[in-house]
Amino acid sequence: MGICRREFGACLLGGMAGRLMALPPRPKLFVLVILDQFRPDYLDSTGFPLAPGGFRRLLEKGAYFPDCRHLASTFQASSIATLATGAWPAQHGIVADSWYDRSIRKPVPANDEDLLATTLAAQVAADQRAKVAVVSLDAEHGSLFAGTPDARQFWMDDAGEFATLGEPPDWLAGYNTQKPVASFHDMKWTALNARPDAPPLRTLTYSPDRPREFMALYRSSYYAQDALFDFAAELLTRDKLGQGSSLDLLCILAGSTGLLGYEIGGRHPLMQQMTLRLDQKIESLLNQLTKSPGEKGFNLVLAAAHGAPPEPTPDVRDRMAVKGEALAQAVERSLSASGIGHVEKYLYPFLYLDTSGFRDPEPIREVAARAALGFPAVANYYTAGGACSTGDAWERRFRNSFHPTRSGDVMLSYQPEYVEESGQARGISYGSLYNYDVRVPLCFYGPQFRPGVFERPVESVDIAPTLARAMGVAAPSSSIGRVLGEAFAP
Repeated sequence: MGICRREFGACLLGGMAGRLMALPPRPKLFVLVILDQFRPDYLDSTGFPLAPGGFRRLLEKGAYFPDCRHLASTFQASSIATLATGAWPAQHGIVADSWYDRSIRKPVPANDEDLLATTLAAQVAADQRAKVAVVSLDAEHGSLFAGTPDARQFWMDDAGEFATLGEPPDWLAGYNTQKPVASFHDMKWTALNARPDAPPLRTLTYSPDRPREFMALYRSSYYAQDALFDFAAELLTRDKLGQGSSLDLLCILAGSTGLLGYEIGGRHPLMQQMTLRLDQKIESLLNQLTKSPGEKGFNLVLAAAHGAPPEPTPDVRDRMAVKGEALAQAVERSLSASGIGHVEKYLYPFLYLDTSGFRDPEPIREVAARAALGFPAVANYYTAGGACSTGDAWERRFRNSFHPTRSGDVMLSYQPEYVEESGQARGISYGSLYNYDVRVPLCFYGPQFRPGVFERPVESVDIAPTLARAMGVAAPSSSIGRVLGEAFAP
């Protein structure tokens, strides 16, 4: 039987309407929680049961991806920029927390002005009706994730109080007064559910002569982590996020785990305690959101910027903590013996060479790279010309990390669990290409997402386009990830 154009159009529109009607409702509020340093095994190795309304609620009722991979160098700034843009450092340009600028002959820190791609927050903020807020432990990471002055940014300043750009809200001064950081002077950090007479795991020692030492202890503790989530909760209430007619986005960049991990490594018992305390704040946040804007009124996405290696033990630290200056000198000796080029600067993991006077710098890069590979701590290299000492997936990780102007001439990778020497007797470094840094958990929770555990690996560049699809906004300009369609409710 035939069908006329009008009937065909009506059927087509009816089918489309049916599909639109079947789509999950889009809530007015999206909350994105980014944990600076958080490994997926933390959720399995706390030694204590997680709260039923915290991480467990997310993992059991959300779309959980236990193997999300940052397939590039995992510096804090680099990974935050990747989550914000859906692109790798090769595209967004934030190749490390700092890099060497040849034009001024000195290192420069990563900042939002160096971003070479638009961010998800900027895409949302392009609608003037939308409210976009970023709450972070430090201003630099918050502005890097926002990528736009149209997002309201709040951060913890050097005195432990919350600050913002431009005119502060009228309630901010009073809020800071009610929660003085001085109340944490000499605070004893004890294990969760410990006996009253149990010794503290750490004391936040305060001395008037060394206030910065106290602030370092405070910012890397769960007390600062709690303060960040408490402030975000206050902002939710004050700004009535998710209760208007427009789309609202709140991002919480929880940086205390990153500061603590940098000091003690990824497997220290204090990291378990941070996870348990974080579990409580996630539960509190979910309870607040369930009351307002309501269970169907928000989506919450949990992600992490990177993981961490264990801290080298004292008996092997001299071997596993790499002295960058010694490595640079070894490369310089090899170049001098060959009579070609010099080392201009080594800033982990990039070698910047002086190849002036040579038409083709690639042979010089390869000489330098092979010389570095002779250094016991170095495992692999990648040159600006694309020469790589390894192949397959590891070469891709190098390529994703490398920007043609900011990454210098050669990028190096150390042996597994080796770290860059910090000049102290302890601590680790971030930025490696290994799985302990690369693998992080990812969870989508809310009415638009289906419950389930998805074991297939996904990539951190997938998060921004997936959220853009969920929000109904354009994906960031340089996003190269895929939409995680399997996470959406049917």
